[in-house]
Amino acid sequence: MTENVDVDEELLSIGAFAARSRLSAKALRLYDRLGLLAPARVDADTGYRYYGPGQVEQARLVALLRQLDMPLARIAEVVDAGDAAARARRLDAYWAEVEVRHASQRTLADYLRGRLSGRSLEMYGKFTVETVDVPEQVVITESRHILADELPTWIGASLGRLEEGARACGGVTGSPFVVYHSEVSVESDGPAEACVPVADEAAARAWAAERGRARGTTVRVEPAMRLARTRITKAQVAHPQILAAFEAVEAWMREQGLTYAGPCREIYFADWDAAGPEDPVCDVAFPVAEAKATAG
Repeated sequence: MTENVDVDEELLSIGAFAARSRLSAKALRLYDRLGLLAPARVDADTGYRYYGPGQVEQARLVALLRQLDMPLARIAEVVDAGDAAARARRLDAYWAEVEVRHASQRTLADYLRGRLSGRSLEMYGKFTVETVDVPEQVVITESRHILADELPTWIGASLGRLEEGARACGGVTGSPFVVYHSEVSVESDGPAEACVPVADEAAARAWAAERGRARGTTVRVEPAMRLARTRITKAQVAHPQILAAFEAVEAWMREQGLTYAGPCREIYFADWDAAGPEDPVCDVAFPVAEAKATAG
């Protein structure tokens, strides 16, 4: 009995620990259930929780991470990471995701502000549009009917598979791109076609034949074309704010008297994983031709 009293004197009740750690008793109970911060001892008779003074630092860390709106599951990853360097790396990874999300939301707010205020021309003026000539290219492709919310994951996975396959086709010779043969939105499912330019057409056709039709893999020759394009940042790629870039190119095409000569596309010229939210990563483009003069 005396030993129990001595231990209790060394430990802190949940109320005292809550005050010292700046967490509520309710939060401490939740973190205990989630395995984030277990008490040093729980009285078997009363169920009272007791904490050691040495747990204060961990409790304050949890509280600070919550102030970053970090989900509890991610906090558990930080706490369980081991040494200080590993914890810092997990925090850095989370914060990089937050910055991308905030930049994307800021871009979306700008897009919606232009929509709601009716200042479409002002919104389009933020994009610089130009034309560029692209030579004929041999491309290996994957096609899929897909909705907008599934698109980012599919683009990354399909282009990754095609770039891996390009090793057997003489290597990659140009920027990967995605062609939209019909509208992709929350209601319309395309299809979309992921494309990677390669060097060797014969090797590409052999590679595609070996892969079969599991992912709609094909080889085709993309003809030489002129593109009207605008360059956008990683934050601007997210749907629906990317629509402002497509609309800006279409508005510029009308001003220049250009017509559509093929389906629109996104051309990914930068390392997506290494890019920051404000780094240019993608060209939004339309194949274009001069409008035919009408007989007077």
